[in-house]
Amino acid sequence: MPRPRTHDPDAVLDAAESLAVRGGPAAVTIRAVAAATGMSNGALYHTFGSRSGVLGRAWLRAARRFLAVQNELVDARSNAENGAAENGAAEAIVAAAEAPSVFAERFPDSSRLLLTVSREQLLGEDLPDDVAAEVRTAERALIDLLVRLAQRQWGRRDRRAVEVLTTCLVDLPTAILIRRDRIAEPLAREQLRAAVRAVLAVGPPP
Repeated sequence: MPRPRTHDPDAVLDAAESLAVRGGPAAVTIRAVAAATGMSNGALYHTFGSRSGVLGRAWLRAARRFLAVQNELVDARSNAENGAAENGAAEAIVAAAEAPSVFAERFPDSSRLLLTVSREQLLGEDLPDDVAAEVRTAERALIDLLVRLAQRQWGRRDRRAVEVLTTCLVDLPTAILIRRDRIAEPLAREQLRAAVRAVLAVGPPP
């Protein structure tokens, strides 16, 4: 019979997150994670394959948490508006734009890892193939959400419509909340909501 797992993989990812957000990705070494968790180097290699595997899995968990929060916000607003009126679609987009703030409240270290540490620093060229495939799936999930919201808002799924949603859900939150470290400020969130509504009012080109 296989030996029972005696370490929680989430504890390893928690340690990797903490090391990365406080000391940068270079601080995440197998030895450092082993020291933080009490897990042996060999057990870490057996479970995650490599240092890149640990970092990749930590990024994936953070990305999935973020997407879950964002979809939850969209669904809650859609249900509140009965998902029918155009205004309901617009307010679902506004809610999705606020996901970084809600995410930071619920998962502080995951938020710092995903939103403030460079993706390129975390996910190197030696990322294990299975992790790389799951990263691509997570990235496609965000694109799928953009397409779904564009369809609801304008009845369109084309590149120009999706680009407007990218402005609303990626560019504006990055500029207003993340880059200026205002992710927890109520005024910044109000400014973000106003900016998103203004962009939606213009809409995509024909």
